[in-house]
Amino acid sequence: MTEMDYYEILEVSRTCSGSELKKSYRKLAMKYHPDRNPDDKEAEDKFKEVNQAYEVLKDQEKRSIYDQYGKAGLEGHGMGGGFGGGQNMDDIMDMFNSMFGGGAGGGFGGFGGGGRGQRRQANQKYNLDFEIELPLKFNEAIFGCEKKIDIKYKVSCDDCDGTGAESGELETCDYCNGQGQVVMKQGFMSFAQTCPKCQGEGQKVSSSCQSCSGRGYHEEPDTITINIPAGVDSGNRLRAQGYGNQAKNGQRGDLYLTFNVEEDEHFVRDGSNIYIEVPVFFTQAALGETITIPSLDGELELDLKIGTKDKEQFIFRGEGVEDVHGGGKGQLVAQVKVIYPKKLDDAQKELLQELQESFGVESKPHTSSFDSAFSKVKGWFSK
Repeated sequence: MTEMDYYEILEVSRTCSGSELKKSYRKLAMKYHPDRNPDDKEAEDKFKEVNQAYEVLKDQEKRSIYDQYGKAGLEGHGMGGGFGGGQNMDDIMDMFNSMFGGGAGGGFGGFGGGGRGQRRQANQKYNLDFEIELPLKFNEAIFGCEKKIDIKYKVSCDDCDGTGAESGELETCDYCNGQGQVVMKQGFMSFAQTCPKCQGEGQKVSSSCQSCSGRGYHEEPDTITINIPAGVDSGNRLRAQGYGNQAKNGQRGDLYLTFNVEEDEHFVRDGSNIYIEVPVFFTQAALGETITIPSLDGELELDLKIGTKDKEQFIFRGEGVEDVHGGGKGQLVAQVKVIYPKKLDDAQKELLQELQESFGVESKPHTSSFDSAFSKVKGWFSK
């Protein structure tokens, strides 16, 4: 059987940098991690291959030996296989943090950017907390709203007692040999970690439960009503306490809502500030005029001063978006876009010519501005 090249396993080129190697390793390690692929032998083998390949290629000395002599040249150089065979602890912890997240905060309606919780009870095959993306219209996010949401949450299978095994019968886990833990080594130190395949149970499914197809749970539909506060934005999260998955004892975890707010045709949002482009004809900009522009909750009067410039901004404080954290409203910024005519008839050209001539020297600012430049250039060639 032909063994795959370590570079092919990590999906990188032989000239890849250390950062490229680490990035690809983290992606593949999370993709094939046993916790994300329960009872998937192929994924488990891939996970071991990825870790073994990275252990070699991240070490410059081992990588050099491998490049010259292949795997045979690595014998006796401390090569280890399996999970935690010498990986850098920063890589390991980054991977686990990416997979399992941080703690969650707040109660129902709790708001913040922290990672969602991943609580799991003993012998539980799924996390009690879960997350969904909730699309919002622009105005719903700006002013807040009440939303009814259809969800599905997990409930432990009664037929297998949530084990995923037929009649609840389990075998000893061959990944940790029934210990419920695996050991990660870093130099002379060893760190015990809950077995990612059996979740510390020390057992695995031999024959899948027919009722739940080995998943250990069923999904139940639910419709919940959520009050969305004014001022939320894309990427913000809201925790709905008690609307997550259900444990064997009936306790439910939390539901995390991540918002995705649609864009508006006229208003552009930047945090709590709102921007709007105001098209102004060149005569309006030159003469000055008071015009009416739209705001988030009505209309505003914009006073154009004489000689208003293109891209000039006018600020209306307190006319922006409500800060969801209670910091008050932002500002509305109206930016002028001066519009010039695309075509002129003879009468219009004559009128503009007369207007230009009425300003005299002022209408040709380039003449006085470049006089000294012309003289200087002539001097260069007169010597």
